[in-house]
Amino acid sequence: MTALVRLRLDIGYDGTDFAGWARQPNQRTVQGVIEDALARMLRLDPPPMLTVAGRTDAGVHARAQVAHLVVPVAAYSAINGTMPRRLAGLLPPDVRVWRVSVAPEGFDARFSALARRYVYRVCDNPVGVEPLRRHDVLWHPRPLNLNRMNEAARLLVGENDFAAYCRKREGATTIRELLRYEWARDDRDPHLALATVEADAFCHSMVRALVGAMLMVGDGRRDVEWPAQVLAARVRDSGVNVAPAHGLSLEEIRYPDDDSLAKRAQETRRVRTLNAAAAAAEHAANAANAEQPGGAS
Repeated sequence: MTALVRLRLDIGYDGTDFAGWARQPNQRTVQGVIEDALARMLRLDPPPMLTVAGRTDAGVHARAQVAHLVVPVAAYSAINGTMPRRLAGLLPPDVRVWRVSVAPEGFDARFSALARRYVYRVCDNPVGVEPLRRHDVLWHPRPLNLNRMNEAARLLVGENDFAAYCRKREGATTIRELLRYEWARDDRDPHLALATVEADAFCHSMVRALVGAMLMVGDGRRDVEWPAQVLAARVRDSGVNVAPAHGLSLEEIRYPDDDSLAKRAQETRRVRTLNAAAAAAEHAANAANAEQPGGAS
């Protein structure tokens, strides 16, 4: 049998001219470009397949994407230590593979991850965005009150069903644990607002929907309590505008210690359900409500 080795790739890209991460027929994608470069470098046909930590949408950027692939030991050994430099000569300038390393035992780029951290950048300068930042900063023409936005964001942190902020996929859960959601001004530019959003995982369009909701709170079009009310409804709300992709960047994938990688991957693969205590409390609340005049039947 052919001896195989699992490699970890640390990747950055400008998503402007990509149709997202995932390979698609007749589309320029990050996955497709990197896999084709790897196939040429390693002389593999068909190309090796990458498993990624977070599948970004069209136009979304990444400073710290992580992926893994499995290749023959012989192919890797022939160019060990030179892969990033060789890939730099094969890849277009809007994508870089910064590091290639042998993955620790049990490592899975997707399922071993503890959390993903994104940053969304918004400029509320009334005259527009700095021209050199137009590809990674959204211009919002109304002034934003970050105190209101942070007050609303805190109400969403924790394990919840984020169906109201996701494009639901058949058979996929929308339960996620939002670990951090906060807004701050950039120290060098008082008109630049940065949203840091971190979760154990995200469902489709979740970050941009959360940003879109907060922009409406920040400019006064919605009350502070509105995003939490939308969350509680657990259905997609047409009032939530999904923010444009170009303001979003994947900044970090966080993993456990090497000896916990396999355990974490096994835990992540389980079907998510709201924790038992929360489910019991919800059941009790529904029962009590049903006993009141006008309660649910």
